[in-house]
Amino acid sequence: MKNKLFVLLLVLILTSCAQGPAPSVIDREGNPITLPDKIDTIISFGPSNTEILIALGLADSIIAADTYSVGIPGLAADIPLFDMLSPDGERIAALAPDIVFVTSMSKFGNEDPFGIVSSAGICIIYIPSAAAITDIIEDIRYIAAITDKTEAGDLIINELEQELDAIRAVGDTITDKSTVYFEIEAAPWMYSFGSGVFLNEMIEIIGAVNIFGGEDEWIAVADEAIVELNPDVILTSVNYLIDPVAEIMERPGWNGITAVANKNVYYIDTDSCNRPSHHIVKALREMAAAVYPDLYGEQ
Repeated sequence: MKNKLFVLLLVLILTSCAQGPAPSVIDREGNPITLPDKIDTIISFGPSNTEILIALGLADSIIAADTYSVGIPGLAADIPLFDMLSPDGERIAALAPDIVFVTSMSKFGNEDPFGIVSSAGICIIYIPSAAAITDIIEDIRYIAAITDKTEAGDLIINELEQELDAIRAVGDTITDKSTVYFEIEAAPWMYSFGSGVFLNEMIEIIGAVNIFGGEDEWIAVADEAIVELNPDVILTSVNYLIDPVAEIMERPGWNGITAVANKNVYYIDTDSCNRPSHHIVKALREMAAAVYPDLYGEQ
């Protein structure tokens, strides 16, 4: 509710100041910013920011992006690309964008790599990595308000919420819940997540239980723990192996895990899992169909 009230206030400020001087507001990280009189050119750091901007109809305004955004439908192929983890501030400033949307992944410690850009009078807006689905929704609402695309943002949010509600309606009826292990990084450095991550929410929405739901946020996991917890279904978003499902099925000592024994191991689209944007619904559909095919079918 607090975030919604803030965004409503932001929209009112933007509306009242449309013909006056540039208003001072804050970004999603809480940093004070001064918006330019108009926003015609944008640089986007972070694939989720890029996906949201394109969905808002601002693809033509994006004059540069990060290398991880390559391949997103609608993004021009001939624009400059930057390393999201080591941005070139001088080169960014030289492009003189009206505004730069930045993921918090580009900031390390107290050092702001975009200091040289903001010193040039360019508005920098930080969008922290969303921990919850509500954060994703508020990010969309915020970016839409900043770019004067509130109506388009509302349409995106309404569609997202309708899809979430439809899948949740089925998930809420499930009493005999399947247990799920979701693998983000493969062996030997296996990585997963607990509560405080939107993917955990998604497992709960489809009516399943994350075997590591009692842990907090992102976690390294061990073979022994997974074997002991014995998940009914294993999901993986690993995309750097030729066949991540086969790799899991063939792991030594895993043949006794229920998911492996029953061949209930499935790949879930990496980008939809990793990018906190409205496209999480693609991953949600795939997760639902994998865990409960009889209830959700092909989503």
